[in-house]
Formats: sequence, structure tokens, C-alpha cells
Amino acid sequence: MVLRVARIAAAIGMVIVAAAVAGAQTAPPQPPATRPPAPVIKTATMTITSAIQAIDAKSRTVTLKHTDGTQETIYCGPEVKRFNELKVGDTVTFTYREAVVMSIAPAGAKAGDTQTNVVRGTGDRPGGTVSERMSAIVTVRGIDTAVPSITIQREDGNTASFKVENPKNIAGLKVGDRVLITYTHALAVSVK
Repeated sequence: MVLRVARIAAAIGMVIVAAAVAGAQTAPPQPPATRPPAPVIKTATMTITSAIQAIDAKSRTVTLKHTDGTQETIYCGPEVKRFNELKVGDTVTFTYREAVVMSIAPAGAKAGDTQTNVVRGTGDRPGGTVSERMSAIVTVRGIDTAVPSITIQREDGNTASFKVENPKNIAGLKVGDRVLITYTHALAVSVK
């Protein structure tokens, strides 16, 4: 779980050192359709801290070293307004709130538009939060009332598991049902 969240946070995180630092551009990795989703646990928030190892101002890249020793280099586009304030040795903290299903409706219901909200920090150092709300028609592949969570399969064949905010949303749901889910996730980034 920690490794999975570390990779998600690193990928999304720099999308947020994109937004937090003012808006990086890197696509989160897409898991292969054959990989089973990681199990959902009751805690839906993970915090990861990394250190800036190198900054290339010309190419606008930042290399982060994670606590497990791995490194990742992230491109920060021109929308990262405070890029010049980053320094080698800075500590970057990512707090990732895993995707949580807010509502489940019949597959024929009208899907809401994807909404992305970016709040840039106004303090001494770069930081901010990016949250996103999305909807998708999916097929239910598993239900865990103890967490509560559901495992779904998307139209492209990929599967994922999500914590469900309100246990009443999965009451009466069955494996094989096609439903419209609306879910949110968020990432906060701070630099010290």
C-alpha cells in the first residue's frame, strides 16, 4: 500500500508541484489491465516526504529522492509560477487522499462534469492543493462492506478499488451491476 501510494503521490505530486508549486505536467501511470487492484484499507490518506536532489532550471525539471531511496525527475511547465523558489535540499511533503466514491447511481443517470480545483499556497514557500471530482459508468466486480469499498471495472477493462464514503451507497448493490460512480481525490503539496 505504501509503495502504491508513493508512486501515485510521486506522479500526481509533481502534477501538483505543478499545482502546488503551481502546476507540473506529468501523467499518472496507468496500471495494466491484468494487474489486480490493491486492497482498500480504512485509512484513505497517505503522507510522503521527499527531498529535492537536483534542479535543472533550463529544462525546468526537479529530481526528488523518496525515503525508500528511489528518485524521480519531474518536468514543471511554465504554469509553475514559483519554480525559481525551489532549492536543492528542500523537503517536499505530499499528502494524498485516495479516491473516495461519493455517490453511486444507476448506469443511465446523467454524469456530472469532471471538476478540478487548484488552490495555490500564499505563504513564504510554494505549496497548494489539487482536488478532482469525476464520474464514470463502471461494472461492479467486488463489494467489501467492512471497509466499505467497491472494486470496479472501467470500460477500458482496467480495474480499481475505491473506499465508499457512505455505506448506504452500496446497500443493495451486486457484483455485475453497471452503475455511475462519482468519486473524488486530492493531493496537497508543501515545500519547506
